[in-house]
Formats: sequence, structure tokens, C-alpha cells
Amino acid sequence: MAGYGEDSTFQAWLTENGYTLPGGAPSPAVLRNRGSQYIDSVYGSRFVGRIAAYDQERQWPREGAIVSGQMVPSDVVPAAVIHASFYAAYQEATKPGSLSVIGSGATRVKRKKVGQLEVEYQSASDDSETGSDLTPIISIVDGMLTPFLRDDSLVCVGLMSVGC
Repeated sequence: MAGYGEDSTFQAWLTENGYTLPGGAPSPAVLRNRGSQYIDSVYGSRFVGRIAAYDQERQWPREGAIVSGQMVPSDVVPAAVIHASFYAAYQEATKPGSLSVIGSGATRVKRKKVGQLEVEYQSASDDSETGSDLTPIISIVDGMLTPFLRDDSLVCVGLMSVGC
């Protein structure tokens, strides 16, 4: 499965942003693939539009994707999606394994005591039972992809439906 973009484009992006891959990092192709897997798995179900072909490997290109009032051509992977995957790839290169977290809400610390100081943490939501709150979010990637994500809160406006 190929990652978004090309190795040469990834290298140019690294250079333009003043980044260098650490020694011993996986190849650019492997990093691009990991970054793309991260983008697709964390954001794929929320991207606007729908995949262009039922058997395509990645979440982009898409059909019916409207961003900032303009239709994204169904044969295009937006530069922001490619660059977000590059940033995720760079994150993986500099902190191997940081794009995936293994654990569950049950493994989180509820109470911790160090000397006289004791702290108890409250669960953020019912999602803590499934561990979905452990998904690593890279703020710059999140920001880059925001225009390409559905706003599910708009779908339920005015509807009397369970789950909205």
C-alpha cells in the first residue's frame, strides 16, 4: 500500500520545513505509508465526500468532497492531506511508535500518591472504557485536516433522532 505523495515530494517538504530524518529512521516510503495509515485511520471516517472507488487503498481521492465551497476533483488528493501525512510520517521518524498507542482506559492511573501529595483523576467520558481516548492526536495535523472533515453537529440540527 503506497502512502500519500511521493518520496521526492516528502524530501522536498522536509527540506522546506527545516526537518531532517534522524539516522536509522525507516525509508521515506515506509514513513509515508505509516503517516498515511495514521491519517486514514484517525480521520478517514470523518472526511467529507466518499471514497472514489470501493476498492481503493486510501481514503483519498474522494467524490463529492466540498471544501470551502469548492468541489475537490475526484482524482485529486489535496495538498493539505499529503502534507498532514508527511508531518505524521516525520513524527513517526522522530518518535517511533508515537502514531499508535496500545492500551485501554482500564490501564490509566486513577489515583497516584507521591509522599504527602495524592491526586485522583476523573474519567473524561464513557469512552474511557474502550480506550478510544488514547488515540494520539497531533495538533498541527488536526488543524491541517479540519477543512476536510464533516461537521457531524450540522447533520443533526433540527432532527429528533437518537444519537444526535
